[in-house]
Amino acid sequence: MYPPLAVGPLRLQSGLVLAPLAGYTDLPFRLLCRENGAALCFSEMISCHGLLYAQKNTFELLQTVAAERPFAVQLFGADPELMGRAAAIVASWPVDLIDINMGCPVRKVVKKGCGSALMKDPQRAEAIIRAVCAQVSLPVTVKFRSGWTLETINAPDFAAMAEAAGAAAVTIHARTWAQAFGGEADRQVIRAVKAAVSIPVFGNGDVLSYGEGLEMMAETGCDGVMVGRGALGNPWLFSPAGRPATLAGRMPVIERYLQLAEQFLPIEKVLFKVKNHTSKFLTGLTGAAVLRQAIYACADVDEIVALLREQREEESKRPIHS
Repeated sequence: MYPPLAVGPLRLQSGLVLAPLAGYTDLPFRLLCRENGAALCFSEMISCHGLLYAQKNTFELLQTVAAERPFAVQLFGADPELMGRAAAIVASWPVDLIDINMGCPVRKVVKKGCGSALMKDPQRAEAIIRAVCAQVSLPVTVKFRSGWTLETINAPDFAAMAEAAGAAAVTIHARTWAQAFGGEADRQVIRAVKAAVSIPVFGNGDVLSYGEGLEMMAETGCDGVMVGRGALGNPWLFSPAGRPATLAGRMPVIERYLQLAEQFLPIEKVLFKVKNHTSKFLTGLTGAAVLRQAIYACADVDEIVALLREQREEESKRPIHS
């Protein structure tokens, strides 16, 4: 089991949390992960400029409901003053924690001096953390990578800087910018970060099951685990029981996701995204590829549910191989 964890004044039921994932961690998916055991979920990455220019699409990313609390928002930007002002806007919403993105490897983000680029500019990074902390009373955390390249790993020093600047916790994705999402996460870096600070440390990278997160904690001494891509199509990861092996076993969660999507999303506009999420829940099942194609051909959510229920009936008629 994952023990409870305090991040500043915020008390979490456990240290197992859902990472911010652009295009995926919308309100329905976050609620689904919370219902399946995630102690905290993060919004998609939110631009400080989008908030300051009051862009409608940006404010939609802040959508939350009481059932989701505690709720964390991740901000990105490269200008300390603008980041501080954006954080003040976020703090006026029902939000419990603000995270600063200093780890995104995507070129269009890095090109503007945001995300992983800040690992090459610790002074600017420090100024951003201080500016955000000065504007809000919420706990502020920082997510970053091992370093820019394998030759320039600076995560332990970067973590110590973040703590000194006021961060209540840090998350270390144990890959460099150059690795992006390739190669293996280096748990030794997580251990080194844990040794460098006295605030809580979340380990991140290559956790694909409940048990693998516990192994990461045992191996590195980190206080919590943040799961990103491993949770896509697998909200069961937040529960010790794990992902059911049959469609029948998965159906309650799949139907719950579709119900939440209809409740909180402009479903006609985002039906393709909902189909994409739904398809991921089928990973590892017999006939998943054919079923995915059928889902993408559906006209609406009702058709998707009918298709899956029909498939579940077919599954129940198949002989069980021991």
